[in-house]
Amino acid sequence: MQVAIPLFPRFTALDAVGPYEVLQRIPSIDVVFVGHRRGEVRTENGMLGVTCDAAFDEVSTPDVVVFPGGIGTRVLVGDEVIRCWLQQVHPRTTFTTSVCTGALLLAAAGLLDGLTATTHWRAAEQLNELGARYVPERIVEHLGQRIITAAGVSSGIDMALRLVELLVDREAAQATQLLIEYDPQPPFDSGALAKADAATKARATEFLQSRK
Repeated sequence: MQVAIPLFPRFTALDAVGPYEVLQRIPSIDVVFVGHRRGEVRTENGMLGVTCDAAFDEVSTPDVVVFPGGIGTRVLVGDEVIRCWLQQVHPRTTFTTSVCTGALLLAAAGLLDGLTATTHWRAAEQLNELGARYVPERIVEHLGQRIITAAGVSSGIDMALRLVELLVDREAAQATQLLIEYDPQPPFDSGALAKADAATKARATEFLQSRK
């Protein structure tokens, strides 16, 4: 089973690497990083480089797509290569999924038209403008349409575990969770917009604006 994770300049590292760490532990799954061209792609702050194994035209029948997000998605909303690739591969995927603002690219390709979906809270309005209906959930599933979207960054790990359950079985998902020792016990309870106070939201916005 092939899982394709697209990479692009200024993607968010954990959006891609979180699901990778989960999915690559299943013996029957082969993860391929795909992009406009082979070679290194740098994350949104430029500090980390990840290698694309293949170009989009070399990966024509992935079983699963996991599209990560990041600041770079904003300039890719109108990218014809990505739009056409998603439209070509989606009819044959088992699941087409996104993490964070990767949902914007699924929406731009018309895959989320009229569907509820989630993304990073800062991109909710843009997601709606692209034809989806944003809901503030960690994971949103439309199994009949073979679409799953995950909210910001860390939620990609949760979604990947759910994918393992759907693709293999529940025990495989639980075993994978054990292998990565994914047992969240955060020191703060501000990981969702509804839980954060005004000062936390202001500081988060300040950090986001400094990265533009």
